[in-house]
Amino acid sequence: MDLLTGNVRKLYFKFLSAAFGSALISSIYGMVDMAMVGQYQGPDGAAALAVVAPVWNIIYSLGLLTGIGGSVLFSARRGNGQTNGEENQYFTAAVIGSGMLGLLAWAWILLFEREVLLFFGADETLLPHAQSYLKPVSCVFPVFLLSQLVSSFLRNDNRPGLATAAVLTGGIFNVFGDWFCVFALDLGVFGAGLATAIGAVVSMLVMCSHFLSKKCTLRLVPVQNLFKKLGEIAVTGFSSFFVDVAMGILTVLFNRQIMKYLGSDALAVYATVINISTFVQCCAYSVGQAAQPILSTNYGAGNAARIRKTLYLALGTSMAFAAFWTGLSELAPGLYIRIFMRPTAAILAIAPSIIRRYSVSFILLPVNIFSTYYFQSILRPKDSFIVSIARGLVVSGLLIFALPAVFVPESIWWAMPLTELVTFAYAGFAMRRDTRALSQN
Repeated sequence: MDLLTGNVRKLYFKFLSAAFGSALISSIYGMVDMAMVGQYQGPDGAAALAVVAPVWNIIYSLGLLTGIGGSVLFSARRGNGQTNGEENQYFTAAVIGSGMLGLLAWAWILLFEREVLLFFGADETLLPHAQSYLKPVSCVFPVFLLSQLVSSFLRNDNRPGLATAAVLTGGIFNVFGDWFCVFALDLGVFGAGLATAIGAVVSMLVMCSHFLSKKCTLRLVPVQNLFKKLGEIAVTGFSSFFVDVAMGILTVLFNRQIMKYLGSDALAVYATVINISTFVQCCAYSVGQAAQPILSTNYGAGNAARIRKTLYLALGTSMAFAAFWTGLSELAPGLYIRIFMRPTAAILAIAPSIIRRYSVSFILLPVNIFSTYYFQSILRPKDSFIVSIARGLVVSGLLIFALPAVFVPESIWWAMPLTELVTFAYAGFAMRRDTRALSQN
């Protein structure tokens, strides 16, 4: 695959199919866990996994920080014709950075599990379920982070299909393993965590087979100015990191506000909303991850026309995803609830209005998330940062606190639709401005 001269449309959709497959299976991990636990344990099980959800956001976001940041710089160096091995210095620096972050995250969850879960919204009823789920997961915690790193570099080393195959293999194991561990072995919530942990290890082993292949050009090499390169990786990957970690922050804020104003039934419904929103986000990630290698490489080579063509393809795909998920959520909200838990009458009464209000945000969510990948790929970290921080913390956080306090408690469900609208106003302006600037250079 020649990213500089190959047919842009064919390249994009080849990368998209691989990235979408990876994103699809990655999101299925959490969805299957939620469905199995919700069916086994009822609304309390689903609410407990809503408490655990920010843990996933944090660990995956750390993997994206080094994975996306390092792989963008890796591809940009190759795109501008550098063959002195500097691109592999960025790969090596990313591996070192991921290892350090993985160890820190591992220590955090092992030493402060109870305190973390209580802060994330658990009460004494939900805490035992959340702890049971995390017990096997915490044994292999760094694997989840490293899988994001390796997957990002596989896409930039012309092996997107292997990344998809790896996630697919782990995902299939997780689906059947969940059923077997939760129901057949009657392990309940612990079984869901066990299946997820083993599935992650299987996926990682498949991805690592690339390093035994003759096609692999990734090498661990001595790194000059390690801390400088780690800083460049962090700056470049920050927006991808923040998009995901922000989802964790928002989930914590929502969890605490929901328990304060609306109670555990509303939190159980929000657990379903988290899974659907994560699925929509993964679709948006797949668009960004498909476009990123083409954008980064052609940015390094100064090919503005190919960058524009890739941008238009990505925007069209983002809008298609937006239409599908918004339409499905508005037309069939009850479908989600019955998939993810054994609902009570109280749950069935409140769920449709909650899901329909929140899902209005899906109209603009895919474009906003893709915009952060676009800005990163053309080395506009400032714009990427502004979009990420506005969407992930500033605007959304203010609305989550303000809406239920100023209006009725149920107005909290409009926080994300309003956030996406404000974010889009800036993202659309910045994409137009930055793309015009490329053509003038």
